Amino acid sequence: MRGAIVLAGGGTGGHLSPGLAVAERLHSMAADTEVVFACSSRAIDRTMLEAAGARFHPIPAAPFRPTPSGIMRMIRENHRGTRSSSDLIKEVGAGVVLAMGGYVSVPVVRAAIRNRLPIVLLNLDALPGRANCWVARHASAICTAVPLSSHRSLGTPEQVGFPLRRTALAAMDQLGCRERLDLDPSLNTLLVTGASQGASSLNALMQSIVEETPLALSGWQVIHLSGPKDEESLRAAYRKAGVPAHVTSFLGQMGLAWGAADLALSRAGANSVAEASANNVPTLFVPYPHDRKVHQQYNAEPLVRLGGAAIATDAVDVRLNRTSIGVPLIDLLTDPARRSAMRSVLEARPDVDGAAEIARLLLDRC
Repeated sequence: MRGAIVLAGGGTGGHLSPGLAVAERLHSMAADTEVVFACSSRAIDRTMLEAAGARFHPIPAAPFRPTPSGIMRMIRENHRGTRSSSDLIKEVGAGVVLAMGGYVSVPVVRAAIRNRLPIVLLNLDALPGRANCWVARHASAICTAVPLSSHRSLGTPEQVGFPLRRTALAAMDQLGCRERLDLDPSLNTLLVTGASQGASSLNALMQSIVEETPLALSGWQVIHLSGPKDEESLRAAYRKAGVPAHVTSFLGQMGLAWGAADLALSRAGANSVAEASANNVPTLFVPYPHDRKVHQQYNAEPLVRLGGAAIATDAVDVRLNRTSIGVPLIDLLTDPARRSAMRSVLEARPDVDGAAEIARLLLDRC
């Protein structure tokens, strides 16, 4: 009998969404296989996994913090997490562990080592984090869903496609997607997304544009995924400026938004980059700025070099962003020939079902 498959990771939608994509393919390939998520205790994990009907078990864990108290907390929580993970592995009769990165994966992998389980590492960032570099030393198979930057190596991992949930892919044509979102089928459509939690600096930029220069969006409508904090103020700003907009804190059916869009303004998490690419949407990527290494920039660079995307710097201050992000955004809004060329580049790329590749790899090792 095949053992259960444990998917280890969490804390952000960027870690969970690929895992949910793999779980979808596992259920379709081997319906009798039990899939269990070993996730963080953050609310985003519970929300996403409950909505997907997934079985999950929060694992005690703490990220690395370079202070004495932070290090002690990490050690203490990782010991607790290893015990909890070992109990979970025995309870479900696990046959293999898929580590998807982040601090939650460390105690789960430690438990897998103690229980002599095969470990598969799925790297989801161009610049692998500390956890992935450690897990790679213990994994029987190492996969990367994105091209690695030259700054840190996992050895010679197998390149696979990025695992995307079916809900992240447009299931109908552009007009159908717009109608499902109650948008005007005839208007050009801009998608603004800060991923699962929203992006306050992108929210502030768009609010500034519609309040001060609404004509910049003449002929356009907006799908704006704001996160919970700025939803009402953004909705009011678009309404006052007369710019048609669908503003929501979160959208489970991201394929509708990508399918409706002619252009996107987006953070550059690996998941967002992969969704833009898979849905052939020209995108201005704005890497998360509060990261010393600005690792999201490395996620976007392959598409930028290819000519299917552009990149801008988030200066955090809204006035500075009116230049650093606003100018290239308006250039794209007003240049249909460039947008068409970018989309053609994306459409020429081969379709790869990364989630199916990883699911087959896990079933082979289970």
